Amino acid sequence: MFGAILGDMIGAPYEFDRGNKTKDFPLFGPGSVFTDDSVMTIAVAEALMDKAGSSDEDVKKALVFSMQKWGRKYPYAGYGGMFRRWLKKKDPQPYGSFGNGSAMRVSAAGWLYDTIEETRRYARLSAEVTHNHPEGIRGAEAAASAIFMGRSGSSKEEIRDYIIREFGYDLSRSCDEIRPEYHHVETCQETVPEAVTAFMEGKDFEDVIRTAVSLGGDCDTLTCIAGGMAEAFYGVPEDMKEECRRRLPEDILKVLDRFETCKREGQPSGVEVQNDD
Repeated sequence: MFGAILGDMIGAPYEFDRGNKTKDFPLFGPGSVFTDDSVMTIAVAEALMDKAGSSDEDVKKALVFSMQKWGRKYPYAGYGGMFRRWLKKKDPQPYGSFGNGSAMRVSAAGWLYDTIEETRRYARLSAEVTHNHPEGIRGAEAAASAIFMGRSGSSKEEIRDYIIREFGYDLSRSCDEIRPEYHHVETCQETVPEAVTAFMEGKDFEDVIRTAVSLGGDCDTLTCIAGGMAEAFYGVPEDMKEECRRRLPEDILKVLDRFETCKREGQPSGVEVQNDD
C-alpha cells in the first residue's frame, strides 16, 4: 500500500490541475498530505484482512463498516459529495457510481490473494458496496489485476495485453499524447487507462509517480492508482517509505504495518493468464 499512499500524498498538491504538467517538481512539501484516497485504501485493506475466507456478503458488510468507520474518523479528507453522504447513512446502499474512487482504494486486493481470479473477485466486492456501475467495477478489477500481475513476475507487456483484453481499455496513447488535453475528471474510464499508461512508461517507482503527476487532472487519485502498480512491479525505495510513514498518523500506520506483514506471508508463486493469440 505504500505505493498507493505515496501516490496520493505526492499528487495531492497538484490536484484540480494546479500543477504545470511537468515531471520536474519537489516530491514532498507542506501540501504532501494523505487524502480520502489513502483513508479508503486503509479501510478496504482492513476489511479484507479481517474477513479472509468469509462469504461475499460478510466481506461486503465488513467493507461498509470499515469504510464508514474510517471515513467518520477522517471526515475532512476530501470525499466526493455522494460518497460523503453515503458515509453518514445508517443503511448505506450502492449508488451506481463509476467514479475513480473504486480504483483508488483497491490496491490491497492486488496483494492479498493467490490467484488473479480471487484478486478480481475481491476487487469487485470492494467496488460494489458503492460503485456498482459496470465502469466502477471494471476500474477496480483492472487496477487490482495490474498489481497482482506486477508482483507475480509478469512483464509490462503481459500486463498491458491482459488489461486490454479483459477490460477493453484503450492504451494506445502515450503520456505525451494524453498530457496536453487531459483535465480534472473523476471517472474510472478517464483515470484508470491514464494511470496504467503512466505505469507502463515509468522507468522506476519514482519515475512512475512523476509521470502520473505530470498528466495533471485528478492527479492524487491517478497517481495513487499508478503508484500501487509501480510498487508491485518495482518496489518502493526505503527513503520514500520512511517519508510516507512520517506523514501518517498512528492509527493508519497500525493498519499499514499489519498489511505489510500479511503481504509478506501471502506472495503467490506466479500467474497464468490465458492468451487468445
